[in-house]
Amino acid sequence: MATWTVDPAHSDVQFKVKHLMINTVTGEFGSYRVNVESAADDFSDAKVHFDADIASINTKNDMRDQHLKSDDFFSAEKFPTMSFVGQGITTDGDKRTITGDLTVRDVTRQVTLDVEYGGQMVDFYGNTKAGFELTGTINRQEFGLTWGAVTEAGGIVVSDAVKLSLNIQLQKTA
Repeated sequence: MATWTVDPAHSDVQFKVKHLMINTVTGEFGSYRVNVESAADDFSDAKVHFDADIASINTKNDMRDQHLKSDDFFSAEKFPTMSFVGQGITTDGDKRTITGDLTVRDVTRQVTLDVEYGGQMVDFYGNTKAGFELTGTINRQEFGLTWGAVTEAGGIVVSDAVKLSLNIQLQKTA
């Protein structure tokens, strides 16, 4: 069984949400941990543990970031991390997915993410690396992120659909 951890210099964890239903706002988590155990080269038996620090949320707007950390959304003081625990990458033809439990606030739901496996490579320093791109969409309301508002004209301020995009490079540690 091999153990892998995230290489944060070559990884990012982002989300995208429609604002006013006319454009997309992108945010990211600057602090997160990924640990994977797998004996298979294709990660079909992978045990994945992911945690993101809610306090590290960054949308390039401090007022919005503070609002996202508040009780209206993530309630960062009460629920400081968001986590995903998954097992095994499933392959069906050309499509790869991973299913696991995503916990946001105090709500845990099963989600399935699409997986693009970039393969493995040994870097200049002799470290074995593996690359993945994971994508999916969740409904924020299902995780207790229920804040909502409408403009005077009746427009929705924040969409319920949240697109997830994780570009993860792992380094084999054992």
